[in-house]
Amino acid sequence: MTETTGKNPVVHLETTMGPIKVELWPDKAPITVANFLTYVKEGFYDGLLFHRVVPMFMVQTGGFEPGMVYRPPTHPPIDNEANNGEKNKRGTLAMARAFPIKSAAAQFFINTVDNPKLDHHGPNPQEYGYAVFGKVIEGFGNVERMNTVKLTVRENHKDVPLDDIVLIRATVEHE
Repeated sequence: MTETTGKNPVVHLETTMGPIKVELWPDKAPITVANFLTYVKEGFYDGLLFHRVVPMFMVQTGGFEPGMVYRPPTHPPIDNEANNGEKNKRGTLAMARAFPIKSAAAQFFINTVDNPKLDHHGPNPQEYGYAVFGKVIEGFGNVERMNTVKLTVRENHKDVPLDDIVLIRATVEHE
């Protein structure tokens, strides 16, 4: 796994469950990192929910406002960089996507455990994987606390926290 160098971009995620600091890996996922930084700088993530929390799996954000109101991406989907050699290990960030390999846009998740089934295993859609583009470097305990909240079904979405977990603000600490 890529090690912290101090030279990589760092983004601060202020959440209602405490701060999370993430380091991004532009050398491993340049398209994904550039896309993520664009959304951060534009304030897209501010006020969004961690709308999907699956215990012993991951926490996901980037697509829904409180009340499960969908916030559509403002930029087109990006190429999937899941074949970059990085693994969906505990504490890493990866892009969420639908079934098409190249459908990731704004939604991302933080792996709360090692998730090898999400790694790139081949060219077919079922095995292509999810692009890892960084890792949590501070505040992982806050991510783990998210993974213990009570869940419900809301607006036909399951694994939604009963009490909103909000990504209050995402800011670039340094690039």
